[in-house]
This record gives sequence, C-alpha cells and structure tokens, in this order.
Amino acid sequence: QVQLVESGGGLVQAGGSLRLSCAASGSVRVIYAMGWYRQAPGKQRELVAFIRSGGVTNIAESLKGRFTISRDNAKNTVYLQMDSLKPEDTAVYYCYINGQYIYWGQGTQVTVSS
Repeated sequence: QVQLVESGGGLVQAGGSLRLSCAASGSVRVIYAMGWYRQAPGKQRELVAFIRSGGVTNIAESLKGRFTISRDNAKNTVYLQMDSLKPEDTAVYYCYINGQYIYWGQGTQVTVSS
C-alpha cells in the first residue's frame, strides 16, 4: 500500500508564491516519475509537471517560467514551486507517482485571489 500526502496549498494573492510538497510512503518499490496534475472547477484535469527518476523534467508549456518541479529521491518527495501565481491557477492540485502502479494523492486546494 502506497500513500501520498500533499501539503502546501492555501490562499495567496496574485503574484505570490506557494510550494507544494508530496511525500510517498508505504511499499514504494520503484518510482519512474512523480508529478502534479490540477483540476479547476468545471474543467478537466490537466498535467502541470512531472519529473523522471533521472531528473528530467517536463512543465506544461503555459506554466514554464513560473512553475518548477523538483524531487528528493531519498525522501520519495516531489515539490512544486509556483511563482507569480495568477487567479487562473486556482485549482485542486493532485500529485501522483508512476511506479509499479499509478498512485494519486488526495489533492490540495490552491486559491489565488485577484
């Protein structure tokens, strides 16, 4: 059993920053990639970013320059640094790991006020 625990969400004003964390625990045998999706009200879930075990990253084109993803392999933790936040970044952010199976976190709310 693998659990993902997310933290770092909250309310921030436009232009501010947040750092999300997602720690995986349990029977984590292999991790090929870790990353984040988000889902805004009334919209489909969309990929934000992911990072492979070797460190290669992929950020959604529209978020490049503002969002950064990193990971601590020793802690099985992935981070999402979000800068210059905009109201349209408001969403529930879900972390995931792609390992033996795909596991999802419970989601953390990010609200950006204008």
